[in-house]
Amino acid sequence: MKSLITPTDRLQHIDHARHYVLEEQKRLPSPWVQDWIERSWQRCLSWGHDPKQAASFEAIGPSQLRQVHEKNQQLIHAASAELDRLSRAIAGTRYFALLTDAQGVVIDTRGDIDRQNKHANAIARVGVDLSERNIGTSAIGAALIEQRSVWLHRGEHFLTDANVFSCAGAPLFGPDGQCVGMLDLTGVDVPERPELQHLAAQSARSIENALLRQHAPDLLLHVNWTGLLQGNDHDGLIGIDRDGWIIGANLQARQILHLNPTTREHASDVFALSWESLHDAAQREHAHEAALWSGLRVQVKAANPLARPSALTAAPQVLKEVESDLIRSVMQQARGNVSEAAKRLGISRATLYRKISPPKR
Repeated sequence: MKSLITPTDRLQHIDHARHYVLEEQKRLPSPWVQDWIERSWQRCLSWGHDPKQAASFEAIGPSQLRQVHEKNQQLIHAASAELDRLSRAIAGTRYFALLTDAQGVVIDTRGDIDRQNKHANAIARVGVDLSERNIGTSAIGAALIEQRSVWLHRGEHFLTDANVFSCAGAPLFGPDGQCVGMLDLTGVDVPERPELQHLAAQSARSIENALLRQHAPDLLLHVNWTGLLQGNDHDGLIGIDRDGWIIGANLQARQILHLNPTTREHASDVFALSWESLHDAAQREHAHEAALWSGLRVQVKAANPLARPSALTAAPQVLKEVESDLIRSVMQQARGNVSEAAKRLGISRATLYRKISPPKR
């Protein structure tokens, strides 16, 4: 059912909210805008910003820009294909896409950007600082601070200069669960399109999954509740190394498996079966059920079939010899110190002991 609020009503509600919060500096007596917008306005006021001040869309310096670019190479690479897809999805709408780092600095752009429009050209440039502290309330600043997808229209931006924009934003989380940037869809003097909030959030998930795949885990698993596994970007995605340690997961997987974002976890601490069983199960073509220590059950399916044990053991003797030579070399460099050698090899002491111990007869 369509909303009964007309575009004119919507803009009037925003004006009422701005009057109470920004002019009279009072709390809103009615929910004319979402609470996170009011929080953002309050933050801007606390920093001493004035809604009538000129918007500053200056780019950071060349040296700082090089550092930002180098630091975010993985994110830029992971987002490239999705940004291209997004530009096709929004073609003809006069909206365009911006990718920023975790501080709100633009690191990539896509879409039909009208370079003759001073407002579009001002923000759609690599290196421009669009953080909340610099330009006030926007989808970019709000998504990074609120850590959620957002939509805001015209006067919901703090600065009067920014009232020509309508934008959707979604934060981007890395394999470790930390925010690494955000994705923004912005239009200038365009009709309101709140459905873009869903598109931004969906595209953000695809970028996050691409980031996880870049880590090339030994085992990459799709995971979802029993009966809901789809085998696509809407599933949870979790990466496990050769020793069973979880090296990354997308937000969906972290929620399903209740992963702790501050500690390193082993697959055997999450799944109520040996992590080796997960590798064995990855050889199957179809999804299978796995029990969690909570008693709940999920479905899992390998997402990187080339990393399955059956593929990795195509030449087992050769691989075993290479592994033995590597371990022998590292042990010599560590002067026989097993702990130091294990650290250099990136495996646990127990795993190294197992590999250097003679086989049982």
